[in-house]
Amino acid sequence: MTAALKATLSHWTELSRAVFVPHTEAEYQRLVTMLDELVDEVGNDESHPLASLMEVIGILIEKYEDQHVPEPEESAILPEEPPKQS
Repeated sequence: MTAALKATLSHWTELSRAVFVPHTEAEYQRLVTMLDELVDEVGNDESHPLASLMEVIGILIEKYEDQHVPEPEESAILPEEPPKQS
C-alpha cells in the first residue's frame, strides 16, 4: 500500500461523510448544499485549497442529475409566442 493510500485510508471515514456518490434525493440535496457553501467560500479562486473539492462535488452532482433528473421537454423551454394582433 502506498503512503498516499495509507494517508487517505486514515482519514476516509471522516471524509466519506462529505465526499460520496449520491444514490438518493436526500444525499443529492446534501451535496448541493455543500456545493453552495463551497461556491460561497471559494468563488472563482482556482488556487483556493478547496477548489478541487468544489469541482469533485460538482461532478458527483452532475452524474446524479444525468441519471435521475429528466431533461426538460423542448416545448417546455421554448418561449411562448405572443398573442396575434387582430
